[in-house]
Amino acid sequence: MLNIAVLVSGGGTNLQAIIDAIDNGKISDTKICMVFSNNRNAYALERAKKHGIKTEVLVPAEFENRSAFNDAFYELLVSENPDLIVLAGCLVVIPEKIVKAFSGRIINIHPSLIPSFCGTGYYGLKVHEKALERGVKVSGATVHFVDEGTDTGPIILQKPVMIRDDDTAKTLQQRIMEQAEWKILPMAIDLIAKGKVRVENGHAIIDGYDPDVLLG
Repeated sequence: MLNIAVLVSGGGTNLQAIIDAIDNGKISDTKICMVFSNNRNAYALERAKKHGIKTEVLVPAEFENRSAFNDAFYELLVSENPDLIVLAGCLVVIPEKIVKAFSGRIINIHPSLIPSFCGTGYYGLKVHEKALERGVKVSGATVHFVDEGTDTGPIILQKPVMIRDDDTAKTLQQRIMEQAEWKILPMAIDLIAKGKVRVENGHAIIDGYDPDVLLG
């Protein structure tokens, strides 16, 4: 059984996709042991509570300084010791000591095709605004392992989404969530639960990977 901690900051639509995929069997042998948020008002916490999932909240502004928050954040995750940490719309910068303590055990979903429109400052609607400003014809989402950089870890899965001429940042955001994020994040967790993902020479390798079959 793969025990996962899901880290969120807002509405929790990706969390809901994970919960639904566990319930309907698309994610196998997996349990959410904790949902963490840095925001007491995150609706994601309500989604977790409705499904009887343990929740924890640490708000950076309630600590003396960022270092104190990072220490508490670290201690919480170490005490829970999940097999996998899933960043599902988490806007907290993960401290380096957490990345090191859980090396190869943290994944993130990013709403673009990395390496495009990623890195420091690229989150939420900003990603889609920049994609539309540049006039690209294809965007999408990426699931990747987390390392010490920002959106620089080994890529596990990507799924493209075509951009329409009449798209706004909000319509593009919604379509990328529906067509890509909510599909490949649960898929990546299931592959990890089945022991099919490994990292070699900085690349994530999926045993038996056939994109036409896996991604449709």
